[in-house]
Amino acid sequence: MKIISGFEEWARAAEAARKPWQKNHIAMYTSEFDAIVLDPQLWRIPLDDHLVHRGDGVFEMFKCENRAAYNMEAHLARLVHSARSIGLEWKKGGIDDIREKTIAAMKAAGRDRQYVRVMLSRGPGSFAVNPYDCPEPSLYVMVYAWHEPFMTLHPEGAKTCRSDVRVKEPRYATMKSCNYLPNVMMKKEAVERGCDFAVAFDDAGHMAEGATENFGIVSAAGELLFPDLSGILSGTTMLRTMELAEKLVADGTLAAVRHADITEADVEAAREITVVGSTLDVAAGVTWNGRPVGGGKPGPVALALNALLHEDIQSNAALRTAY
Repeated sequence: MKIISGFEEWARAAEAARKPWQKNHIAMYTSEFDAIVLDPQLWRIPLDDHLVHRGDGVFEMFKCENRAAYNMEAHLARLVHSARSIGLEWKKGGIDDIREKTIAAMKAAGRDRQYVRVMLSRGPGSFAVNPYDCPEPSLYVMVYAWHEPFMTLHPEGAKTCRSDVRVKEPRYATMKSCNYLPNVMMKKEAVERGCDFAVAFDDAGHMAEGATENFGIVSAAGELLFPDLSGILSGTTMLRTMELAEKLVADGTLAAVRHADITEADVEAAREITVVGSTLDVAAGVTWNGRPVGGGKPGPVALALNALLHEDIQSNAALRTAY
């Protein structure tokens, strides 16, 4: 163990401590220096930032393809909504300033395809729980490596299961805060059960959401159903997928698209299970708690929705923010 007493010693130690996964870290904006940092070994958040030791902050994540961010405005709007829900505001220019710094970070990263995470924190100030110890919020934007969506990597489809993790109460479920311990435990549970994605149910027995995904089903009646929004995060990918699914209603593939209370019995009787999210796009669930869903192969609705979403990401100019 070393004792580091100065910046030069720290720099030498940091250089020697580089990790292989840092090759995926491309660029970071930090309001601590009002600068974009390209060397991932210099990506740092102060330990007394309440984001670190209390999870006191909110975030958004979205993808970029062909030098454009997809649906960024919806993500930034939800970031502002989440921040207001916990009494947090970026007063240095508001959403316009956040947008400007985010685009600058995307440009500095300079890759055609990349992921972006925007975090607005309570800021540094103390190691206590009192948010009023923090003089001002902090803003961090991380740009990191893109990877292929789920169905490209796993064309055989996804294994899904019910989670035993208790859902967040609606006040916290409907905001995207940085307190993700229940989500972490849900993903841990899924991995240990050999599943790709797990979904929680509320006390009334209705489907809620996954660790970072929204779940839906194609019912026995041919309707595409997603849970009611009162107790889950309003997933940007879910909402856009529902809009795109109207094309499948128009051509007779689906009977309807709507939000509903979905029970486990509904899931067990479903023709298909769909799992949607910003990184995975639309994944087809082929098993539920170890039993086949439908024919045990990716269903036609999930595959069609995934194709429609991919087309939308590539060509919908209204939802693309170039950098």
